[in-house]
Amino acid sequence: MKKPKRLVVGLTGGIGTGKSTALKTFESLGASTVSLDQIAREQAKPGRDGYKAIVKAFGRCILKEDGTINRALLGQVVFSDKRARSGLERATHPLILKEMNGLVGRLRGIVVVDVPLLFEKKLQKNFDATILITCKPDKQLKRIIKRDGLGAKEARLRIKAQMSLDEKRRMADVSIHNDKDLSHLEKKVGEYYQGIALLHRGLSHGNAD
Repeated sequence: MKKPKRLVVGLTGGIGTGKSTALKTFESLGASTVSLDQIAREQAKPGRDGYKAIVKAFGRCILKEDGTINRALLGQVVFSDKRARSGLERATHPLILKEMNGLVGRLRGIVVVDVPLLFEKKLQKNFDATILITCKPDKQLKRIIKRDGLGAKEARLRIKAQMSLDEKRRMADVSIHNDKDLSHLEKKVGEYYQGIALLHRGLSHGNAD
């Protein structure tokens, strides 16, 4: 029996736009999902290569008393210093991408991958299609402040550290605007998932992966 062709979608957005929620919705609809944020968190655990790379790049001052990485402190450092942010990316991104490729390679059907820096790192070639979750700037700011407990100044720093949503919108195959409530986002994701499923069936018909 022939295996169905794999169709891999890169999902991205800005901080606070709702891409993690969109990823969960895709999963609930039947897609296999991979989160680079989750891979990064796993890589940052003691004993993992990512953990060793972070400690080597930033020193043991970035650790808590129990030896785990102080994520809040690391976030403050990298979002306020471009060179520090680049250092973190050099240390961890090759490990994260290697793990991503391994996970995706073992999956079949529709695979949706949450990639925060998809366009910044020019990773479009890894995906059959790209979807951007976007929203208005004021919504984005309010969500970050509420979710992460940050002040407005720090929240704006984190937004500024990323490529603008307008620039990402020009590069994405599809943009989903997440300015309303959860049910609206779920409806829009569902509509696009139906289209992706049709495309997948067309690609799979009579082909082996």
